[in-house]
Amino acid sequence: MRSHNSNASFSPREKLALELCERMTYTNKRVTDRFFNRLKRHFSEEELVELAAIIALENFRSKFNPVFAVEAQGFCPLPAVKEGAAEAASHFHK
Repeated sequence: MRSHNSNASFSPREKLALELCERMTYTNKRVTDRFFNRLKRHFSEEELVELAAIIALENFRSKFNPVFAVEAQGFCPLPAVKEGAAEAASHFHK
């Protein structure tokens, strides 16, 4: 999977947030002390707690929801996302 961090359309803070997502999500990645110190230069402690909590919640949902076939509720108006979600959901009904 290609890292989101190479995209020039994201600010330095957004790139760090995306990297935190990847480090929290992928088993073979870690939030090292060095990386955490980089985060602290761009985010307050409160922001880091909230960001980590949101990432953890989404990771939880990504594992929990498929067990009960909880599908997207159609809140995202982006056509590409809706198409991808519809295809993913179709695998539950085969």
